[in-house]
Amino acid sequence: MDLSRLPRGAHLVAFDLAAAVVWFLVYLTFTTSVSGGGQPAFDGPVWLGWLAAAAVAAPLAARRLWPLVTLGVEVAGSAGAVLLGMTREPFLGVGFVLYLVALREPPRRSVAALVSAAVGIAGALLAGHYLAPGPMWGDLSDVAGYTAASWLPACLGWVSGFAVRVRRQERARTTERDHERALADERLRLARELHDVVAHSMSLIAVKAAVANHVAAQNPEEAVDALRIIESTSRDGLADLRRMLGVLRADDSAELAPAPGPSALAALAKRAEIGGVQVDLDVRGVADLPEAIGLSVYRIVQESLTNVVKHAAPARCTVLVDGDGDTVRIEVTDDGTGARTPVEGGGHGLVGMRERALLYGGDLTAGPRPGGGFRVAATLPTTNGEPG
Repeated sequence: MDLSRLPRGAHLVAFDLAAAVVWFLVYLTFTTSVSGGGQPAFDGPVWLGWLAAAAVAAPLAARRLWPLVTLGVEVAGSAGAVLLGMTREPFLGVGFVLYLVALREPPRRSVAALVSAAVGIAGALLAGHYLAPGPMWGDLSDVAGYTAASWLPACLGWVSGFAVRVRRQERARTTERDHERALADERLRLARELHDVVAHSMSLIAVKAAVANHVAAQNPEEAVDALRIIESTSRDGLADLRRMLGVLRADDSAELAPAPGPSALAALAKRAEIGGVQVDLDVRGVADLPEAIGLSVYRIVQESLTNVVKHAAPARCTVLVDGDGDTVRIEVTDDGTGARTPVEGGGHGLVGMRERALLYGGDLTAGPRPGGGFRVAATLPTTNGEPG
């Protein structure tokens, strides 16, 4: 039989069964052993010896099912073997069962079981000294030595099981913390993506809605143009949102649309121009960026242009995206009012751009320009597309 093909649980059960068989055979030898005086160590009927051997061995096979019950049976069976004069061996089977008790049971219950087993062992040996006197027992000091020797494997079994229990609990806590951290990171990523997808379109819609409201009475044609832009922008925003939700819902076998990257920056610039920002776009050396880096470049430029539309329009804006094979440099400057602060939105906006840059080992700075306007500058490594 190939044991390597058995499930892990079956291996453990097979181990317990093997231990029970070995222990049964060991105790059978005690029924035929000879004492130092040349007399049989056990002079009872054969069936009683077999019964005692079974009582000591059987709990080892069932210890995973009922640890506390099998511990009681093991202590009682071992004590019976001692009182029958079969052996005074140090109750190794008790330590074998105590390992599972300490591993499975709560600490308070397992400590109580250990103390009870220790008392049972001491009582059995002391009773054996008085009820089954003979040369194998010696005096009370010898009984004390037998008791200490029997407590040792019991304590070792309990300590080993408790140590494994503590280690498993710590591993479970670590796994839970890692899971919670992964969930938090995923929530942050989704919030960042949702903000980046929606904010650009909503900012342009807000600008054009304000224009339409302002000129509706005096210049209806301009108001109609603004409403037309609002309609077009809202359609594009909904399409982007559907694309993102489709990615979240899709399984691994679904065919997904490519994430936006540097090739989509021209369309992004045109949408910003609709919002009243003239964009000078210069993109070079970024044809072969990893997808994650390309998406980060797109999102940083998108958020920067969104801020220009929201806070500086009408304005002129320069967008530079320059890759040299190892890094990609992003710079977005405008000549608007420059009244923005470096951190906006209570955790979104510029903070989200900075988090995105740091995620891939890059950096980002943002702030007012000395001569007016605002500047966002970021550098991302392009050697890999994995978060650092």
